[in-house]
Amino acid sequence: MSLRRGRHRAELNAEINVVSLIDVMMLLLVIFMITAPMMQGGVEVKLPTGEARPLDQKSGVVVTIAADGSVYIDNSRLSFAEFRATFKALAGERAKVGVYVRADGASPTQRLVDVMDVLKNAGVESIGIVTQSNESAR
Repeated sequence: MSLRRGRHRAELNAEINVVSLIDVMMLLLVIFMITAPMMQGGVEVKLPTGEARPLDQKSGVVVTIAADGSVYIDNSRLSFAEFRATFKALAGERAKVGVYVRADGASPTQRLVDVMDVLKNAGVESIGIVTQSNESAR
């Protein structure tokens, strides 16, 4: 069967079939819902406990000191020499909002002091030390 019969032509249908687009959208939604929790990673540290109430977290830089003394900016591992040399460039404008220091309870205290010296020398005015409340530690 031909669409053309003699001089008579078939009319074109200019409608978009949205059913297939909805199927693709739903598939992508399911994929993102499954993979999003897997992308929540980070450095595993055992935070020291304290009596202070939790503060509202802003969009500052998170500096983590692991138990072995290694330093992380957000989730990027750096040696202390690299951290000292590149903190100001890596943190940029976000450091002006504030810096949150997460130090493992077993990390050397001297490393915490060294990191805070680097932060102060970089011009950071607001430094917060992240702890875990006594209730959630139990």
